[in-house]
Amino acid sequence: MRKLLFIFIVLITLSCFSQNKQILYNFTSVPQSMLSNPGSDIKYNWFVGIPLLSGFSASVGSSGFSVYDLFADNGVDFNTKLRNVVFSTSRNDKVSLNEQLEIFSGGFKLGDWQKGSYFSFGMYQELDVLTYLPKDYAILALDGNQNYLGKVFDMGDLNAKGELLSVFHLGFHKNVSEKLIFGVRGKIYSSIFNISSTKNSGYFYTTQGTNSFYDQVISANVLVNTSGFLNYTDNYSGNVKSDIIKKTLLGGNLGLGVDLGLTYYPQKNIQFTASLVDIGFIKHSKEVESYRYKGFYKYVGIAPDFILGNSNDLIDEFNDAIPLDSLNVKYTTWRPVKFNSSIQYSFGDGRSSDCNCIGENENKYANSVGAQLFVMSAPRTPLMALTGYYRRQIFDSLEVKATYTIDSFSSKNIGLGLSSTIGKVNFYFLADNLLEYKDVSKANSLSFQLGLNIIFPDKNTPD
Repeated sequence: MRKLLFIFIVLITLSCFSQNKQILYNFTSVPQSMLSNPGSDIKYNWFVGIPLLSGFSASVGSSGFSVYDLFADNGVDFNTKLRNVVFSTSRNDKVSLNEQLEIFSGGFKLGDWQKGSYFSFGMYQELDVLTYLPKDYAILALDGNQNYLGKVFDMGDLNAKGELLSVFHLGFHKNVSEKLIFGVRGKIYSSIFNISSTKNSGYFYTTQGTNSFYDQVISANVLVNTSGFLNYTDNYSGNVKSDIIKKTLLGGNLGLGVDLGLTYYPQKNIQFTASLVDIGFIKHSKEVESYRYKGFYKYVGIAPDFILGNSNDLIDEFNDAIPLDSLNVKYTTWRPVKFNSSIQYSFGDGRSSDCNCIGENENKYANSVGAQLFVMSAPRTPLMALTGYYRRQIFDSLEVKATYTIDSFSSKNIGLGLSSTIGKVNFYFLADNLLEYKDVSKANSLSFQLGLNIIFPDKNTPD
């Protein structure tokens, strides 16, 4: 039991990614910036992403420890390093995972009678994992309870969720006025696999009783919901690849979502943006199976270490008092909502007779400085990040963006983004936490994004 619990804890804490895309946000020479703000100020006649190559992103981070803390070749025993990590972190330390692959994408400006409007569409695959460090579970797995008389272990420390899904989206944005752009994007989610355990409660404690006896109490209400796995557990004879493709193409558990965004210019060189992304839900009704530990058990005995108890009678009593129930009930999950906002000041003459790679309000200025706020909903406390950035149009075909970000994972996150449009081919590469690349094992977070697009600029955009 302890070995299984230990393996589970290690596996979930080594999966650690973040969803903030601070370099891409408002980097409007890259069409994929519309995914983080459907109201972005872009000025393309139309664009098309090169299928499977237009957008890929991945990032890794942990607010509590790094790979180096566990696997450094420094002569310290691994068990000692593991204990140091467990006891130096808190239950509020979080790790998460996000990977995104764009399958296809495109967009075009509507006819002249509505030249201030834009239509975009696409599909992408996404993997999300979010977990808090289950510290009390880790202590029990490592030490048992013998040396923790009187300590109340919180069964609610188990708080994790993960999902593999595909997203079909359709977006529309409109130049409401010379100062205001508003955008909306509708989404259909198709969940391929889901696991969720976020509303657990209960406690476990051991106290010294009388006559050398110990009182040990467990009250548990732990629920793990899953969908998409059921058909593969027993005597599966189908084709996994075909099943996953079917679920990807709207054959999984379905849900709906919406993105909202705007860009506002109080002055020509001052810009304000804001967006809400993934306001949505998924209804899980196919291949659902849930596991629940719920009940109350009190044990009185001479052995203080209940976790190490190997009595068959004791195990039977525990299973009767707190049984593991398998349920097949529908459930709903909510997507993690992301809020972005930025303010930007532009300066310097950047106009060029043949510059066609950026928007009307931006191509008058060679430089921009700004700040961005990111907030993402989470089961306990929101994930937050604050970014300062500088953008520079170096050539007509090359734009760069440098960022400095403070978030839950790092206070020295320096990032750099490059966007190059040569002819009609746009290539971009974005990476953050550049200071950590000298030894990535010590990094608390890393991320990168890249892609290729074909862009047809708006020839009517004034220089």
